[in-house]
Amino acid sequence: MRDLTIVDFLSELADRVPAPGGGATAALHAAQAAALLGMVARYTTGERYTAHAETVVAVIAETDTLRARALKLAEEDAAAFTAVTDAYRLPKGEERSGAIARALAGAAEPPARVVEAAARVVELCELLLPICNRNVVTDVAAAAEAARAALTTGRVNVEVNLGGVQDERLRAELNIRLSGVDAAVARADWVTAEVREEIKP
Repeated sequence: MRDLTIVDFLSELADRVPAPGGGATAALHAAQAAALLGMVARYTTGERYTAHAETVVAVIAETDTLRARALKLAEEDAAAFTAVTDAYRLPKGEERSGAIARALAGAAEPPARVVEAAARVVELCELLLPICNRNVVTDVAAAAEAARAALTTGRVNVEVNLGGVQDERLRAELNIRLSGVDAAVARADWVTAEVREEIKP
């Protein structure tokens, strides 16, 4: 997936194929959010921002890591969902039921990790917003909005698999991992509201 052009990826996304789908787009939202925030941090360097250099360097390093992680999760999500469709093609019986349950549990993991990555991007947006180069402050809001999309899209892509997860402990764990989504979304909304207030004519 990482070697596709944007045009080719969108063609695959629009095609009648199991993957890529919503889970991959959630991961790409997170990757774009991290990339945008990394760009803002890179514009927040130099003598003018010396007092915040340590924070900015840390944000650059972490957003680069999150961007790479999210891109990997997009690929993992596509592979996991392909495993689900393969399991449903098996002949009916106990083996098929077990394979479907295992595949659904596996398919829930990449979007759950996307949610966690996106929540961290929102935290970094909050950290960078007050100190960043004001010429690119709208990109902090853009990053927050992309992270917001990753959070909500990732959540629904976990939820769609929960019904087929037979392991009650795993199901409970996944629900716990989703429990902070609404709060993270509210924080992303706050970042955007703050930026809009600042740029208001």
